[in-house]
Amino acid sequence: MRKQIKLFDPFTDIKEEKAIQRVFDSHYWASGSGSNHVSKFEDNFKKYLKTKSCIAVNSGTAALHLALSLFDIKNKEVIIPSLSFVSTAHAVIYNGGIPKFVDVDEKTLCIDVTKIEKLINKKSVLILPVHFAGMPSNMSHIKKIATQNNLKIVEDAAHAAGSLYKNQKIGTHGNVICFSFHPVKNLAMPTGGAISLNDKKYHEQAIELKSKRWCGISNRDGFNYDVDKLGWNYYMNEFSAAVGIEQLKKLDSMNNKKKKIAKRYYEEIKIDDKMTFDTNCSYHIFWIRVKNRNRFMKEMTRSGIETGIHYKPIHKMTFYNKKMSLPITEKISNEIVSIPIHSNLSVEDVSKIIHNVNKFSS
Repeated sequence: MRKQIKLFDPFTDIKEEKAIQRVFDSHYWASGSGSNHVSKFEDNFKKYLKTKSCIAVNSGTAALHLALSLFDIKNKEVIIPSLSFVSTAHAVIYNGGIPKFVDVDEKTLCIDVTKIEKLINKKSVLILPVHFAGMPSNMSHIKKIATQNNLKIVEDAAHAAGSLYKNQKIGTHGNVICFSFHPVKNLAMPTGGAISLNDKKYHEQAIELKSKRWCGISNRDGFNYDVDKLGWNYYMNEFSAAVGIEQLKKLDSMNNKKKKIAKRYYEEIKIDDKMTFDTNCSYHIFWIRVKNRNRFMKEMTRSGIETGIHYKPIHKMTFYNKKMSLPITEKISNEIVSIPIHSNLSVEDVSKIIHNVNKFSS
């Protein structure tokens, strides 16, 4: 049977297996207090990012939900791109806010910074850029707009573990930054996420988030504790943290391999509309744009190559149903296709992908 080339595939070895086995044998699999492997992962990831604090949670969605809970956004507007996974917008709704959708830059698919200021009004409180596919957003321009208009910045870095902006890791630029460690992500876990804090109140915010990720439990002393706020069951389990500790050790090397693949895609795929090559990008996704997408994807599947669509516009979803036009987002969403990019791809796999993309996209 012909082996299918997967769209995403986590790169693991015996170290992750041994880490999981140690957790299994310990019978200490999870704790809302975030001790043991969870605490170690938080410390290691904080050092990797060179950020002030890090809070581990059980998903990127949880990270966004909790991060936005730090700010008063009820009945207020949060500026976000529509081309993203729906959790970006859901997190705003969870906190009583109003998503204000903006178009994306056609070359990067990150938020179009030239269109942000037109949306700012008295109800605007926050900008939520997405580092799409691992490509860093223009944080200098976003920070300038935020400063001039007294807005906060929460970054959706679900795609961007290991990405750089101006020689600094993504995770150090905004007030709060959210990561996802789903099995398809650059840093893979069975399930996981993290919040990086850089605000002046980061110590106070870290205490608040650790309470909120564990049902609002606070002031715990042995078997005694209090609940002084609403919280959720969002803490990370020990298996995920143990895997994450090992994944973090090789995150840069895995990203470097993907950059080499991305460079070949950029140079050898004969499509004008494709993701650019940028050494700052961590390439969670590599996207191309094709006119006859359904036919193209069917032919790729027949050739044993998995493809995907990232993403359909949030503002067009039934739940949001915004009567608005985002022409670039809507055009791109009808053409975009994700092709395989991960550390398990061989040179032969990459050559096969390039050959078939060129063959079926023409």
